[in-house]
Amino acid sequence: MNKALATAPAGSADLWDVIAAGLERDGDFAVREHLAAGRPVYSWDDDTPEGLSIKRYPDGRRELVRQRREGDEVVKSL
Repeated sequence: MNKALATAPAGSADLWDVIAAGLERDGDFAVREHLAAGRPVYSWDDDTPEGLSIKRYPDGRRELVRQRREGDEVVKSL
């Protein structure tokens, strides 16, 4: 067992509860901020194939991409 966790004060908030509350409160704030600034964002769904990402553009387009050092390889438009 992690010693820091074993010695946490009784009644202190569980870190995962704090993280979950923050995500529920702020959710996709950073995503919305990037899209509003005109930048694409990357995400994954449960059924996204291994090694691929979903690239979302501010105009609503979505692509299934493989990220490579040379740049994104578009596998499929969604």
